[in-house]
Amino acid sequence: MSEPQNDPRLTPLAASLPFAVPFVGPETQVRTRGRPFAARLGANECGFGPSPRVIEALRAAAPEAWMYGDAESWELRQALAARHGVPIESVIVGEGIDGLLGYLVRLLVAPGEAVVTSAGAYPTFAYHVAGYGGALHTVPYRGDFEDPEALVATAEQTGARLVYLANPDNPMGSWHGAERIAAALDALPGHALMVLDEAYADFAPAEAIPPFYAGDRRVIRMRTFSKAHGLAGMRVGYAIGHPDLIAAFHKVRNHFGMCRLSQTAALASLSDPDHLAATVAKVDAAKTELGRIAGAHGLNALPSATNFVAIDCGAGGDFARAVLRELVARDVFVRMPGVAPLDRCIRVSAGPEGDLAAFARALPEALAAAREGADARA
Repeated sequence: MSEPQNDPRLTPLAASLPFAVPFVGPETQVRTRGRPFAARLGANECGFGPSPRVIEALRAAAPEAWMYGDAESWELRQALAARHGVPIESVIVGEGIDGLLGYLVRLLVAPGEAVVTSAGAYPTFAYHVAGYGGALHTVPYRGDFEDPEALVATAEQTGARLVYLANPDNPMGSWHGAERIAAALDALPGHALMVLDEAYADFAPAEAIPPFYAGDRRVIRMRTFSKAHGLAGMRVGYAIGHPDLIAAFHKVRNHFGMCRLSQTAALASLSDPDHLAATVAKVDAAKTELGRIAGAHGLNALPSATNFVAIDCGAGGDFARAVLRELVARDVFVRMPGVAPLDRCIRVSAGPEGDLAAFARALPEALAAAREGADARA
């Protein structure tokens, strides 16, 4: 298929953007490959599934699918406000964290204005910044950790409007303690807002998560139902921040972007904390098994406070990319960081036993094939 061409009616900004998406989805890869994957361990979904209460609630609500969802997500916002001890005016619900990031960039970043993130951090944020014409400034990781102090210093130097920090981090699974996040906020220049992406907070140790304070104008915190709640397909995310900032989302958001069934599913999941705890325990067990599989083949699984494990393949990015290609060729879907030196790793989601068994079978073959290819090029 030939490369698409720009429609001449595009704005100059849109015409300047590449034809690219942050992630190539597994379904796209299946169509390209012509066969399904045996193990789906690349997108950090929750293969353990949603709460049975969610399934029951969706069955009951299915006949109501002809109606739009509540444009204010009122019941869900009430439940989230109660969960986190904040007023409902501090909570906004949207189409996953990705959708909320797009709204936030639209609200705060004019063309040419500076934004700061880490080189190799979650690429969808950078995608939105480019889409609205922001000037992205990146700082390197410090080891396998995002560097809050360097992010804040770069915001001071560039006059950045937004500073993006994920805690716990994707793609490395690392995390900082709440006191370090608080120190970064104290040092943040007054013109900047910290975007604290806490998509993986349900898997993190308690000491990594700062307490909520809805009156803090310096930070907006983002959460999702896509990970521990097992609702990636429902696209439900939420943000908590100062009421004035949250109110501004209503100026630009898609007011009927949340479907009724998604709202129903999220409410039902919130009502089942026991299932959430059981899922976190299953994820912990799966991460332990991934560490065992990696270690059996001389690889190092990095500590993780998420629902995935970054596995250091022991060489540079070219070798890790070869391992990934060989895994995909053996019908195991995984991903990897895209920036050196993080790209020495592959990233494998915690999944059910069958998926982990498929990964365990494929990994030694993939490593052997990647090493053979490296030897042939030497």
